[in-house]
Amino acid sequence: MDRIRRAEEDDHARIVEAIGTWWSDSRSPQAARELSMLVPRLFLQHFAGTSLVIERDGGFLGFLVGFVSQDHPEQAYVHFVGVDPAQRRGGVARRLYETFFDTVRRAGCTTVKCITSPVNTGSVGFHRRMGFSLVPGDDEVDGLPVHSDYDGLGQDRVCFVRELA
Repeated sequence: MDRIRRAEEDDHARIVEAIGTWWSDSRSPQAARELSMLVPRLFLQHFAGTSLVIERDGGFLGFLVGFVSQDHPEQAYVHFVGVDPAQRRGGVARRLYETFFDTVRRAGCTTVKCITSPVNTGSVGFHRRMGFSLVPGDDEVDGLPVHSDYDGLGQDRVCFVRELA
């Protein structure tokens, strides 16, 4: 049986290892290690209450790192999500997101935001199926609104927002 629980600081090493392993099919080992740097330990020290881990029989299926905005307390943000490739398309990410929505709704949030790369078509499709809307950008790539240089020169992003009922 799957168990979703609040993430803990002790989960950090397992999350970093998972990123390096789970993304190795689409990135070099070096690029996967660089990707893992997007989830420093501080997220699990300061945002564990809104970050989640899902396990089955002691096995690690996935995680979601998210938080409530300090500057806009009515908004929450999903920073990073990972699902074991063997578990993808099985509802793991959906359950993590729905649990996150419930958690931040109880904290007073009315919207959730997140971003992805315009080339990450799987992520774009998933977020749209989860009820996220595309935020208009300053450019368009393959029919998607893109925010140019969002994360630095050449780091374009697709931005999403979802209203919580």
